[in-house]
Amino acid sequence: MMDLLKKFFASTTDEKSAGKPVGASYDVRIATCALLLEMAHIDGKFSELEKESILEVLKNKYGLSVEHAAALMQAAEDELEKSIDLWQFAKLINDNYSAEEKIKIIETVWHLIYTDGVLDKHEDYLVHKLAKLLRLSHEQLIDAKLKVLGKD
Repeated sequence: MMDLLKKFFASTTDEKSAGKPVGASYDVRIATCALLLEMAHIDGKFSELEKESILEVLKNKYGLSVEHAAALMQAAEDELEKSIDLWQFAKLINDNYSAEEKIKIIETVWHLIYTDGVLDKHEDYLVHKLAKLLRLSHEQLIDAKLKVLGKD
């Protein structure tokens, strides 16, 4: 399945012509998904609704089929299990995404947090930590939250 995903990303991106190493787009997508999965698991409950929400994000944001989105999620789960912290994922994102793209990630994180309608203290801690890792200001974090809550 990993080979299928790598072939898909290599054939659907212009990484070679953009001067990025082949696989960079794939890796940053795994990194993004890993952060979403960490957030979904942080409160000790990974609901089917959270899983579906992440799959929808992967399908919509990256234009993936259900099969490719599920494979990407599994690859991210595997990488997350092997990691000792979230820094490696944040570094990939920081190296490849603009501030606007990182704000979109934080907005997605807020959407995921409010999937169950409750902001758990562990989720609150982690979203603040992710914002710092992604080099976003507190103001950007709160603006993203307000946008998600429809209070902007």
